[in-house]
Order: sequence, then C-alpha cells, then structure tokens
Amino acid sequence: MGQLTKRIVSAILCAVWLTPGLALANSPTQQIQETIQRVLAVVNSSAADSETARKQALRDSIMPRFDWPEMAKQALGKHWDGVPGRHNEFIAAFADFLGNSYVGRIGSYKDEKILFVQETVKNNVAEVKTKIVPAKGEPTTVNYQLHLVQGDWKIFDVVVEDISLVINYRSQFNRILAKGSFDDLLRQLKEKEQSQRN
Repeated sequence: MGQLTKRIVSAILCAVWLTPGLALANSPTQQIQETIQRVLAVVNSSAADSETARKQALRDSIMPRFDWPEMAKQALGKHWDGVPGRHNEFIAAFADFLGNSYVGRIGSYKDEKILFVQETVKNNVAEVKTKIVPAKGEPTTVNYQLHLVQGDWKIFDVVVEDISLVINYRSQFNRILAKGSFDDLLRQLKEKEQSQRN
C-alpha cells in the first residue's frame, strides 16, 4: 500500500515540470497541471505557517481533484450495497486516509521529469497517460483515469505500472472484510489515518 501510494504522490508532484505543450484549457491534462501547480506553491512557500496549517493547505489543493465518492465506491466494490446508510462515513474515512497519505509523503519526493504521453477523451471519461523519468533508474508509467463532474475533470483511479490504486485497495478491503466486519475496516482506516498525522 505504502510504496504504491508513494509512487503516485511522486507522479502527481513532479508533473509540474512538464511543459503544457498541446494541453487545451480545461482539458484533463490542464486541470491536473493546475492542481500540481497549487500543490507546489504550498510546498515551496516561504511563509512561516505552522505544520498543521501547511498540511491543511496541501489537502485543500489536492483533495478537490479527486472524485472521492466514486473512488470509495469502487474500492469497496461488492460490499458497497451491503452498507446502505454508511456510505458517507466510509467516503470520509477513505478520503481522509488517502488524502493524508499523499500529504504526509510530499516532502520525500525527488526531482523527476514527467512526460505527458497521451490524453484520450471519450464522452465524459478520459485517460491521461504519463511517464516519470528519474535521474537514475527506469521510467515509471502513471496513468490517470478521470471523468467529467459538473464541469471539472475528477480523478477516479490512478494506474501505476498497470496496477490500479482502486483495485489494489479493493483487494485489501476484501481481505479485511472476509475476516472481520465493516466496523473493523473503518477502524483500521481511521487508525492508519491517525498514525499519518502523528
């Protein structure tokens, strides 16, 4: 879980070094780049804000780009319909956990270049294919799956080296729920989120 998340964080952060090139205004690529620029503005800020305020500013920059309800629904998979009335609780826990995981790892990224390889849009669904090129080592492919929500392109999955973030979490959640309850899953998410804050 941690290594995959770290690679996705690096992908999101270093993408700012890619010249927009052919990206059209308000295209999926352009909207991802705008989010990255806001994130790096916070990262590079010299303002003497508290660490708590800084993390909140990063969350405010990152969180709106993701469709958390859709990601949470897909990550919970077949169990989603089995917990009516608790969807909002799960969405909040999932978003807090994953969002704080991103924020907690931002300081550890290395300068890397990223290439926007291809943007594909079909109806209201898009894929933005990218490739991270490190100073040393092999490049990493990171593809963003997005859909149009009230005029904004929202990320509903990130695929790193053919490994889906959503499917990865779905497998982990299935294992937890095979042995325990929905409350056990929520408790583990909240515990992990709390440990990220400390």
